[in-house]
Amino acid sequence: MIKHIVMWRLKDTAEGASKEENAGKMKEMLEALPAVIPEIEHLEVGMNGIESPAAYDVALYSAFASFEALDTYQKHPEHEKCKEFIGKIVSERAVVDYEI
Repeated sequence: MIKHIVMWRLKDTAEGASKEENAGKMKEMLEALPAVIPEIEHLEVGMNGIESPAAYDVALYSAFASFEALDTYQKHPEHEKCKEFIGKIVSERAVVDYEI
């Protein structure tokens, strides 16, 4: 099992919308992916609830059967659409992929 965890800090405004609006759109887009990408075994998106200098705004936790399945997900056209939007609204990103 591969766990894929990503955290983002969002710009205060981007694409004509506030951080909160963009976080909501991002969450909707990511949560729609399991319906079209069968390699996703589990996916959840969380939005930060406690402000702090160390906090990120949005976190993604997802799970895949193998690194190959994760690679297929990352190259999927619907994931690419998410990445394009997310790239426009984030200021920082952190990621870890590990096998259990």
